[in-house]
Amino acid sequence: MLISRGDGRPGLEVTEMTEQKVKRMNINVEVSLHDGFKAATAAKGENMTDVLLQFIHEYVSKNGVAPKKKARRQ
Repeated sequence: MLISRGDGRPGLEVTEMTEQKVKRMNINVEVSLHDGFKAATAAKGENMTDVLLQFIHEYVSKNGVAPKKKARRQ
């Protein structure tokens, strides 16, 4: 199953059939680094978002700790 990005681009493949919430992340990057990253991913036929998500998944698998569940308000 693919998750749509909502902008017409191909989505990410999902192996579990559970609905997941999405959280937007914004980062500040030097223009030259952004341009270089964009060019490098495009040259390989990759998408910047997919490459960053892959890195984040790998980083969390190696270094991460499961997030604490937020207590519900009553």
